[in-house]
Amino acid sequence: MLPFTDAPVRLRCVDSHTEGEPTRTLVDGLPGLVGDPCAVRAALDDAWAPLVRALMLEPRGYAWLVGAVVLPPTVPGASFGVVFFNNVGTLGMCGHGTIGVVRTLSALGRLAAGEHAIETPVGQVVARLHADGRVSVRNVPSRVALRGVAVDVPGHGTVHGDVAWGGNWFFMCHDHGMPIAADRVHELTDFCMRVRAAYDAAGLRGDDGAPIDHVELSIDAHRGEGRSAHACPASGHPVGPGADSRNFVLCPGAQWDRSPCGTSTSARVACLVADGRLEPGARWVQESALGTRFEATYELVGADIVPTITGSAHVTFDGWIVVDPSDPLAHPGWR
Repeated sequence: MLPFTDAPVRLRCVDSHTEGEPTRTLVDGLPGLVGDPCAVRAALDDAWAPLVRALMLEPRGYAWLVGAVVLPPTVPGASFGVVFFNNVGTLGMCGHGTIGVVRTLSALGRLAAGEHAIETPVGQVVARLHADGRVSVRNVPSRVALRGVAVDVPGHGTVHGDVAWGGNWFFMCHDHGMPIAADRVHELTDFCMRVRAAYDAAGLRGDDGAPIDHVELSIDAHRGEGRSAHACPASGHPVGPGADSRNFVLCPGAQWDRSPCGTSTSARVACLVADGRLEPGARWVQESALGTRFEATYELVGADIVPTITGSAHVTFDGWIVVDPSDPLAHPGWR
């Protein structure tokens, strides 16, 4: 049961965008919801799911919005915890969202420049707030579970990709042959949906048995060695100057990421390392279909590939969201 049923609920929200992708941060948490990020994630996927959907979907939100609830720290040395969610449920980790939350808390005077340990459901990450407002996120270790997996996509043919982890699971498609640009997002979305349906039907999963709920298509600016390298197939949509790759990411709720996607970029780093194309400390610049960019580097910690993603976020809204149980357009199940 929710701890409130009759009175309208007012929630302090600050919206931001990270390289074009929005984040709605519940800066004061949710009334009565406490615990570590794993426990809070479970609650948001269960009893609190109607409220999550009311915040994310119309008329209060929109389908490509990502939400974040800020939590008190539960382990020594952490600055805070966070759980992310979107139009269909919670997320293990969110790179652009972490950048957005850090920038939001900074704008509110709640977070100083420097390094901050952050608890997430998939492990602790470290964010550095730079003096110029940019944010670097040292993510959880990324890895490649499967390489060069063939998937037969009806109406298109066989494509190949890597199954990789960067805080969420991705199918990283290498030979899609699609132009990646903002004016092709409907075509790209449809294609990614068919790719996901095909590998789901084939029973493809991450190495922990979890569903692969994200799809990335990418185009490289330069050809390298290994299966992950491919030249730009569409001369009308080249990769921008100074970028190494352009990507299109389809998220679990069938919405495309306006940013280059932090967890996708982390997973891509693991693929590049597996292909021998990226050395520790070397920079990889990934741009989105909008042309916005993340910078990625990594370090080896033992055998672990630990990526760091850097980008910028800007606050766009600061106010209160009201969810009234008597509202007929609140999500069914709220009342």
